[in-house]
Amino acid sequence: MYKPKLFTVLPELTKAQLGRDIVSGILVGIVALPLAIAFAIASGVSPEKGLISAIVGGFLVSFLGGSRVQIGGPTGAFIVILYGIVGQYGVNGLMIATFMAGIILVIMGLAQFGSLIKFIPYPVIVGFTSGIAIIIFSSQIKDFFGLDMAKVPPDFIDKWAAYAKALPTFSLATLLTGTAALLIIMLWPKVSKKIPGPLVAILVTTAAVHFLNIHVDTIESRFGAISATIPAPAFPRFDFATVKSLIMPATTIAMLGAIEALLSAVVADGMIGSRHKSNMELIAQGVANIVSPLFGGIPVTGAIARTATNVKNGGRTPIAGIVHAITLLLIMLLFGSWAKLIPMPTLAAVLIVVSWNMSEHHVFRQLLKSPRSDVIVLLTTFGLTVLFDLTIAIEVGMLLAVILFMKRMASMTNIGVLTGELKDEDEQDDPNAILTRRIPESVEVFEISGPFFFGAASKFKDAMHVVEKVPKIRIIRMRKVLSIDATGLNMMRELLYDCRKTGTSLILSGVHVQPLFAMQQYGLADEIGEENIFGNIDDALDGARKILGLPLQGRPANFVPTVKRDIAG
Repeated sequence: MYKPKLFTVLPELTKAQLGRDIVSGILVGIVALPLAIAFAIASGVSPEKGLISAIVGGFLVSFLGGSRVQIGGPTGAFIVILYGIVGQYGVNGLMIATFMAGIILVIMGLAQFGSLIKFIPYPVIVGFTSGIAIIIFSSQIKDFFGLDMAKVPPDFIDKWAAYAKALPTFSLATLLTGTAALLIIMLWPKVSKKIPGPLVAILVTTAAVHFLNIHVDTIESRFGAISATIPAPAFPRFDFATVKSLIMPATTIAMLGAIEALLSAVVADGMIGSRHKSNMELIAQGVANIVSPLFGGIPVTGAIARTATNVKNGGRTPIAGIVHAITLLLIMLLFGSWAKLIPMPTLAAVLIVVSWNMSEHHVFRQLLKSPRSDVIVLLTTFGLTVLFDLTIAIEVGMLLAVILFMKRMASMTNIGVLTGELKDEDEQDDPNAILTRRIPESVEVFEISGPFFFGAASKFKDAMHVVEKVPKIRIIRMRKVLSIDATGLNMMRELLYDCRKTGTSLILSGVHVQPLFAMQQYGLADEIGEENIFGNIDDALDGARKILGLPLQGRPANFVPTVKRDIAG
């Protein structure tokens, strides 16, 4: 179950495929170079930390992961939360949060939570992803325009107000450099899809700025020289107060990492016709995030764009991801010192394109045509991500999605009195319909349609008071109830007690397996009495006749059991 994909595909690896994996890994490594640097800078840390994360984390994700083609590394999804952690707790706090997130991911994998991630509502995912894209775009305006600002406010509205105030200070040279990089990234795919546009933009604009002596900010002027070595592993400085305050940010990092990694793996499965091991993937992501901060790295996860690039270039085994990490290591060791010359507006252009691709604007527009409840979840998550905090956005988005889902499920659950009142034509076509039966006087039949859970409990309680005259026997028909929860069981027990007070006998009809088992576990079946729980309505009516001392009638000729063995009729 927990065997990495690498060790399951090695026996079937051919020389031809090995060659394709090596070529793909080299190309993906080149693609990852500018992104790793840009994501690190946008997260508030030095550029080499992005490279270290892509090298160490990328290697471990491929070596231990559950996907054939997953490429791991820093991604744009983390920028918002990481920038906030660095601002409040410093780089050491970020290392602690990353380490904690890694532990959470490993626990999630061992607890087999991989398949549960898919239950996160799609509007929540699109909402916070689009919100993150807007924040990334907003964070790059200063460097793209070369605005003279001492500090950029962290809040979205304050940030744009400060941009508007500082707009007259923009640098024409910086704007032209960023625009040139942006145009190259956008237009280069028409020239070649093998060589990544961001790399071409970096090479062209860096050369132009350096040799033409254009005065724009560079990595060197902002951060100094980039280290061309990977530091020795060292644990971050832990203290209980910091660990306690970082529990929620670390959990957010873990959730984001899990969601993005598994989404990327699912997309990759569709591209190559394979299946990933979700729990093994979570464990690999966890180990990568435990080890990455030991070398000074930042959080990593599966990167959808780089994974897709790997697939398109022929990568089909984790070897491609390992080669990608080795390629980045060689670039860092051999050419790392040259990276300091990269202009800041060029990196801003790279992240602007990343934010555009990440925004999923077409999906966002499609979701606006969804049911109103989904639109509410989407816009709430999006708005909270942009205006407040990503952690709050995910929490509120999930809570709102759950509440609206419960409301939707409750609206699907109908409880009504059937005796002498139901005139539905659809019921008349049903051979098991109550209209085709003769109901003795002093007997009332109610039917519950849909799951009987706490969202429908109040509706059930109201329906029980519909009948003006207290019946001698109350039959609750449950042939359309496939599940019941504790609140439903408790409400049923309250009904039983009310019936005893008024001298009414309670009979259940058509109880399915799950509700019946739940009643037995809850002790409710014994209280109602096994002799008062019937598999179908005809037996239940005969049970009522027996209590009233009337002759039995049995089943009509047109009786059709709804499930095998008359569990629910």
